[in-house]
Amino acid sequence: MLSAEQNEQLTRVGPGTPMGTLMRRYWHPVATCYEMAANPVKAVQVLGEALTLFRDRQGRLGLIGQRCAHRRVDLKCGIPEKEGLRCPYHGWMYDTSGQCIEQPAEGATHFKDSIKLPSYPVQELGGLIWTYLGPQPAPLLPRWDLFVEEGVFRQIGTTVVPCNWLQCQENAVDTVHTEFAHGRFGLYAMERLGLTDPEMMKRFKRISRPHTKIDFKRVETGIQKFRLVEGETEESEGWRVGHPMVFPNYVRIGQPGFSEFQIRVPMDDTHTWHLGYQVYYPGRDVEVPKQDPVPAFDVPIVDMPDYVLGQDLLCWTAQGAICDRTEENLGTSDRGLVMFRRLLQEQIKVVASGGDPINIFRDPDKNQIIRLSSEDHGYGHLRHYRKGDVALNSNTGACSPFLDELDQLMSAGAEAARRNSD
Repeated sequence: MLSAEQNEQLTRVGPGTPMGTLMRRYWHPVATCYEMAANPVKAVQVLGEALTLFRDRQGRLGLIGQRCAHRRVDLKCGIPEKEGLRCPYHGWMYDTSGQCIEQPAEGATHFKDSIKLPSYPVQELGGLIWTYLGPQPAPLLPRWDLFVEEGVFRQIGTTVVPCNWLQCQENAVDTVHTEFAHGRFGLYAMERLGLTDPEMMKRFKRISRPHTKIDFKRVETGIQKFRLVEGETEESEGWRVGHPMVFPNYVRIGQPGFSEFQIRVPMDDTHTWHLGYQVYYPGRDVEVPKQDPVPAFDVPIVDMPDYVLGQDLLCWTAQGAICDRTEENLGTSDRGLVMFRRLLQEQIKVVASGGDPINIFRDPDKNQIIRLSSEDHGYGHLRHYRKGDVALNSNTGACSPFLDELDQLMSAGAEAARRNSD
């Protein structure tokens, strides 16, 4: 367990806090391009700061302070125009840097030149809009493989989770929760919901197999996790290869023809923006239509979830707004949590001493595509895919409205894979 002081250090993310200072060294997603295509202005909460994201009529993005400097109107109500975002109350307009460029009622004065809202840099990558809130010079926005792979279908499930970011991310190094939170609870949810699909039941029974071995290894990008479950040998990819927790707030998981980043963005101390960034590989023989923008959808928090991510969301919120780690009683199966907490404490000290924490990239040549070692394809081959599997095996269940399109792509890829293997 942690002391109250240690728990405060690792959970509080506002400006000037140790964890907030560490987190400000990284780029964080604050919106999907899909939602910005539907509405070019969005209220953003990230690392305890309230901001306004907008796209002007030229297509330029800006992330500026929440409220107009004149009469404190929330700029989420603003009007995007060619040169910036106009306050709807008295017409003051701000460009993407936060500079006030028009004050229509003030006449020919230089008053506007002295008015500037806070602003932060923004970039687009992989269907997401990212920001960096830390000191300059900013590091490069990391081009992790899932964000830049070609010939893939992407979709993004998002949830605002009413709890602290750390209990969401600790899930990434809590290996044995899968057999209970997903396996046994999944079967219980089916019972309560009156579901009898034999394939769904088979999946939850497979997930509920007990772990016979777990291990954790510190690696360059964070922590590599390894598992061996009942019925597997040490030749299984879950034990030989494992999958990574990418420091500080990602985890990478996968199934046949599928990889996913789960990203936990601290909005404030008691809210987290969770992203299930899903990438499907239908194979080289299938042409994937251009996604502009990458589709996104909401994943709700429900009382009796029959899909994996819903079960995680339920457990995280059930720990309270901020988990009281002074009351924990950890066992040997929790050594991944201990490793992660020590890594956070270590990197807080690195930043306090003036250094760069891990996963900060400044060399463009090393940032073309950053590949991660993962067991993504260790559960079988694409040729075993059957129509409808995408809804059955997705961690977000049937939440996505794009499943039919995705199922057609994966079915075509599986058919091509079976032909090629004959």
